[in-house]
Amino acid sequence: MDRGGSLRAAMAKSTLRPITDVAKDLGLHDDDVIPYGRDKAKIDLAALSRPKRGKGKVVLVSAITPTPAGEGKTTTSIGLTMGLVRMGRSAVCALREPSLGPVFGVKGGGTGGGKAQVVPANEINLHFTGDLHAITSANNLLAALVDNELHFGGKLGIDPRRVTWRRAMDMNDRALRDVVIGLGGRNGGVPRESGFDITAASEIMAVLCLSESMEDLQRRLGRIVIGRTFDQRPVTVDDLEAAPALTALLKDALLPNLAQTMEGSPALVHGGPFANIAHGCSSVLATKMAMHQADIVVTEGGFGFDLGAEKFLDIKCRSAGIWPSAVVVVATLRALKFHGGVDPKDAGKPDPDALARGIANLERHLETARFFGLKSVVAINAFDNDSESEIAMVAERAAALGAPVALSRGYTQGGAGSMDLAEKVAAVVERDEPLTPKFAYELDLPYAKKIDLIAKNVYGADGADLDASAKATLEKLEQDGYGGLPVCIAKTQLSVSDDPKKQGRPTGFRVTVREVRLSAGAGFVVALLGDVMTMPGLPKVPAARNVRIEPDGTVRGLMQND
Repeated sequence: MDRGGSLRAAMAKSTLRPITDVAKDLGLHDDDVIPYGRDKAKIDLAALSRPKRGKGKVVLVSAITPTPAGEGKTTTSIGLTMGLVRMGRSAVCALREPSLGPVFGVKGGGTGGGKAQVVPANEINLHFTGDLHAITSANNLLAALVDNELHFGGKLGIDPRRVTWRRAMDMNDRALRDVVIGLGGRNGGVPRESGFDITAASEIMAVLCLSESMEDLQRRLGRIVIGRTFDQRPVTVDDLEAAPALTALLKDALLPNLAQTMEGSPALVHGGPFANIAHGCSSVLATKMAMHQADIVVTEGGFGFDLGAEKFLDIKCRSAGIWPSAVVVVATLRALKFHGGVDPKDAGKPDPDALARGIANLERHLETARFFGLKSVVAINAFDNDSESEIAMVAERAAALGAPVALSRGYTQGGAGSMDLAEKVAAVVERDEPLTPKFAYELDLPYAKKIDLIAKNVYGADGADLDASAKATLEKLEQDGYGGLPVCIAKTQLSVSDDPKKQGRPTGFRVTVREVRLSAGAGFVVALLGDVMTMPGLPKVPAARNVRIEPDGTVRGLMQND
């Protein structure tokens, strides 16, 4: 089949291909595709029971420490996928679903940019197939059941002061971080303090993204701990007999979503945990579906390597039994100069001295990738006015760490502008020897030691300190039989440290764990560092102000520069 010819024809017409045709390119049967309109679909998990069609080699796309607007990681992932397809490779991207929080907050839409997007972009950025709404509903059904148990004084003996389960919504709303509920007299429930998390930080989001079947989903949901009794015993969802109802709400959301790139090649877009406050990876099922059907799978870990990539490796890969064949680290000259001390408004101007200082941030992440035993390719998300001499400077420093540099022009040229990157990634991926997984820590270590190893080996810190309350929580978890889990670090994405003001490659610092939360259903412990919050707020001028509807009904302004 002339895959390249049919895709180029679709691109020339600037129209979306029927989703059934896209599914055929991925080798899916008609019965595997559950259409959600003409241009998006769910994939039945039965496809995984058939013989494997692809080699399933994974390329993890990560980045340097980003500026607030990001460095184009998703755009690069999509451009790379389109470039590989143009080379004749069987390739598909497996990406996260956008959250309405950043869509209407700072970053705008999360479907790539320019000529390197997954489409239909507006629908993906808004309601898509309803996955995030289903996760929000399941989260809040559980919250309602907990408060109902308190109201009627049920047999479980839940202590209202020790309920840890919070409500969720898919929006940035700082006013809901801390609330008092149960007001209104006798019929209003039991008054207590609580709060909201953004849906991307909900444990149910993590559970869905790490589950590998409907049965696994229900088991994980049942393990969720919602609080403790008066005598300090953990209370689970299974204790509330709620797991089947939550599973019913999530049964369709569990199925991976099929969309397409702007050049018509298949794209799986499923799951959306943030990487600064959650584990930052698309779903295991979408990744495994892509690996089952294609030779090369391009996926991403949110924010810099210190966040999304570390969690991809230590949490997702460990859980799913997969390991990447290559890593792409995305950078821009502007961001590197920003890390070299240049004011953001001047970062587009040539400044080799600032660039030389800022490259240390890139080197930190490349060294971390090498610590995990991974081969890296540096993708410079290029701007038209980037200096060739500055690009050469980055290439020289990266080469010293064994990482080739490729220019990525997917934003302006689509797959054609990503060929340099695609060729260099293919050269790494298609070597014969498989890589042996290497994690930042062993699971049988105490939690304090695991966090300390992440701080030293991934952040370059001198170590990690625990506040007294965090230390006590970890000790209690280990006493209750919840030892031996991975650690999900929640911290700022703007620095490799826990202080967003420490740009570049800080040294001589320690990180501090101020709070610990158990995510027994997802299968990890969350350690919160610094001032990171699980319910973001909107900026002074939110992106929502740019959203508008044209007379023909087209929604505009969801993406940056739209």
